[in-house]
Amino acid sequence: MSDSADSLQASWSGWKTQVEQALAKYLTTDGGLGGECPPRLREAMSYSLLAGGKRLRPVLVLMACEACGGNSDAAVPAACALEMIHTYSLIHDDLPAMDDDDYRRRRLTNHKVFGEALAILAGDALLTLAFEVTARDVRPTAVAAACCADLAFAAGACGMVGGQVADLEAESQTDRGTKMFEHLQSIHRRKTGRLIRSALTMGGRIAQADVATLGMLDHYGTCIGLAFQIADDVLDVTGLEDKLGKGVGKDAGLGKLTYPGLIGVDRSRQMARDLINEACLAIAPLGERGQRLQAMAWFVLERDH
Repeated sequence: MSDSADSLQASWSGWKTQVEQALAKYLTTDGGLGGECPPRLREAMSYSLLAGGKRLRPVLVLMACEACGGNSDAAVPAACALEMIHTYSLIHDDLPAMDDDDYRRRRLTNHKVFGEALAILAGDALLTLAFEVTARDVRPTAVAAACCADLAFAAGACGMVGGQVADLEAESQTDRGTKMFEHLQSIHRRKTGRLIRSALTMGGRIAQADVATLGMLDHYGTCIGLAFQIADDVLDVTGLEDKLGKGVGKDAGLGKLTYPGLIGVDRSRQMARDLINEACLAIAPLGERGQRLQAMAWFVLERDH
C-alpha cells in the first residue's frame, strides 16, 4: 500500500467516525430532530442512516474542504446532509416499485422492517432534514445557500431523480447500440455522478475555494462519479454477495442497462481506469494537498464492495 493510500485510510477512518457521530446526534431531540417527531419514524430514519457503509460521499466533502485549505470540521454539517440524501435515495430505491431489494448493508431493507408506507416517509424525512441541516448549520449563510442549491440540483429532476427515471425507462428498451451507450452515460452522470460532484463542490465552497478550483473539483467529481457507477455495474457481475452486503446479478435479471451488458466487463474496467486517470489529472494543480483525492480515485476503481 502506498503512503498516499495509507494516509487516505487513516483519514477516512477518522472522518467516518466523525460523520457517524454527527449523524447520530442529528437524529436526537437535542441535536436537530424535534420532540414532535413520531418515535417510529425516528426509528425508521435511524435504521437506515446509521447502518454504516463506506460513507464515501460525506468523506469526499471533508476531503475536498481540506484539499482546498479549509477546516474539515466546518464541512461536517454539509457532509451529513449529503449522506441523508444518499440514504433517502437508497430507502426508496429498495422499494418494490423500484428495485425490490430485500437486503442492504447485510441486513433487511427499510421497507422489509417498517413497511412500505413508513419507509417512504422515512426517506422523505431524511431528504427534508438534509436541507434543514445545511441551511441552519453551514456558515457563512451565503455558502449555506450555495450548498443548498448544489444539493437541490444534484438530487432533483435534473440530477439523481431524473437519472433514476431514465434508468427505469431504459429497462423496457431493447436497443443496445451506440445511442443506448450515450444514454447510459447520461443516466449515470445524473443518477450517481451528480451527488458525488456536489460533495466536491460543497467541500470547496466551505473552504472558500476560487472558481478555478471549484471547476477542477467538479471535473474530478464528474470522472470519479461515472467510474464509481461502472465499477458498481462490474461488481454486480463479478462481486461476492457477502462482501457487497446485498444481492448480486440483479441488474441483468431486471433488464437494467449496464456497462458490462453493453460493452463487456473488460472494456468497462478500462473505461473506468481512463476516467480515474482523467480525474487525477484534473486535480494535479492541487499538488500535495490533492494526494488523498488521488488515492480516493483509485479506491473507487479497485474496491471490491
